[in-house]
Amino acid sequence: MGKRSSRRKNASMLDSDDDDTLSSSSTVISDWTVPEIEDSQVKLQGAGTKLLDECVDALFEKRGSTREKALSAIVDAFTNKLQHQFVEKNCVTLLHPCLNSIKKGSSKEKSLASRAIGLLALTVGCGNNAAEILEESIPPLSQALKSGLESTMSSVLECLAIVSFVGGNDPDATERSMQIMWQIIHPKLGPNVSASKIAPAVLTAAISAWSFLLTTVNECKINSKSWQDSISYFSNLLDKDDRSIRIAAGEAIALIFEIGQLDKLSGEDRHSSDSSVHEGNNSQERYAYIQGLKGKILSQVRNLSVEAGGKGSTNKKDLGSQRNLFRDVVEFLEDGYCPQTSIKIGGGILNTSTWSQLIQLNFLKRFLGGGFPKHMQENELLHDVFEFTPKKRQALGSELLTSGQKLSRKAMIHLPIVKHEASFQRLFKSPNSVLNKARTQFLNKQRMLSQDKNAGHFVCGPGSEEA
Repeated sequence: MGKRSSRRKNASMLDSDDDDTLSSSSTVISDWTVPEIEDSQVKLQGAGTKLLDECVDALFEKRGSTREKALSAIVDAFTNKLQHQFVEKNCVTLLHPCLNSIKKGSSKEKSLASRAIGLLALTVGCGNNAAEILEESIPPLSQALKSGLESTMSSVLECLAIVSFVGGNDPDATERSMQIMWQIIHPKLGPNVSASKIAPAVLTAAISAWSFLLTTVNECKINSKSWQDSISYFSNLLDKDDRSIRIAAGEAIALIFEIGQLDKLSGEDRHSSDSSVHEGNNSQERYAYIQGLKGKILSQVRNLSVEAGGKGSTNKKDLGSQRNLFRDVVEFLEDGYCPQTSIKIGGGILNTSTWSQLIQLNFLKRFLGGGFPKHMQENELLHDVFEFTPKKRQALGSELLTSGQKLSRKAMIHLPIVKHEASFQRLFKSPNSVLNKARTQFLNKQRMLSQDKNAGHFVCGPGSEEA
């Protein structure tokens, strides 16, 4: 009871207009320090949970610097270790003060809170909690983007992408987030936004976040006019001076061609029935437009794949990344071959063979940073996304297959696990565990996306009718 009362009292302090001002009565705040975090070196789950409890309490303190320290510790803890035990009991308790930080905190506090919410969503996995995180995060995240603070917009966009990816079981929810991002990418559709005010780093982040969510879109949701207009706009971005914008736009174009199958759509237009002269003319016009646009883009990406330098950043690494990307785009547009990658993670191999998988992989690697290997080995949501089985899990499964008897994955969950595999016991202890629920919800999400709920229309680009 004492802790709850303290949190309610401190919450009122956080919601005050002067939230960063230290009052004379706040003597406890000046003495509070965030304990050192040992990340993945913490061996006792209880110790990590106790530390996080203290950090959550600190989020209700009045001094901004105190909240920043607590958020930094929370981000480190969630990045380097899967905090399942903590989020099972404290998901909402952590979410609400983080949302308050996004509403009223400093630029640094907003950025840290955005990362904390994204990490919370990845830890929770698909399900009701993730849907609640998304629903409650949309208003403050959208408002933070409208504020136009360059120092926070990239972090907010990443957070919006992550919570929508995990919690967007309803395609309409994903559409809504993509529309918010598109208003940053194509400012004329957004209120109170000027193209000249958008920094290259923010535009790059918006395109990457939009593309990340686009990977969840089924081709049945495609409105061909929307894709045509989106590609046309991204084609214009290929001529920008900033190299990071060109790279992000190139990835988006490749993804749209992969998911949208515009060659297939244009072919259907070309061979469509002539039962209506007007419809026939429109189909022929669309076919000619798509073919012309593809020809223009091919010329652009060929030039960018052999660029000698001097345009945009002088960083040689950026130039090499651009050349490699656009060589892959050229090969894809000309021959239909997608880039294939393999990454070794803890003895296992993570493979990608589509643009969708590659974009998902790169986005999550950037977001998780040094915590990506840990999450790939232990986060069941990511296992389902990439169809990845850690080597330890494979070895454990092999040990359980004795005398030629093959056990189902569900049956394996109920078998006893030795103490040195305690982490796996938490992951597999019952079909109702958080991670098993995450897997079920993720598969349900994929099935939902495959249904043509909106009669073949997906609102996510300049061809949409709703802002």
